[in-house]
Amino acid sequence: MEQHKIDRINELAKKHKTVGLTEEEHAERKALHREYVDSVLGSLKGHLDNTYMVDEKGNKTKLKKKEDR
Repeated sequence: MEQHKIDRINELAKKHKTVGLTEEEHAERKALHREYVDSVLGSLKGHLDNTYMVDEKGNKTKLKKKEDR
């Protein structure tokens, strides 16, 4: 996510705490927040996809997704 969008999220959060937001600003804040969360989750999933467990013998095993129960 671009830094200017993160800065805008912070500006809107500060304004929300002090004077409040208009409906348009509230919608913008919600959309930017969703984009930020999606960006963080995508990055985390990328890291986990490239993570391996190493046993005591030095064997690497790729992490597996947990099955839904």
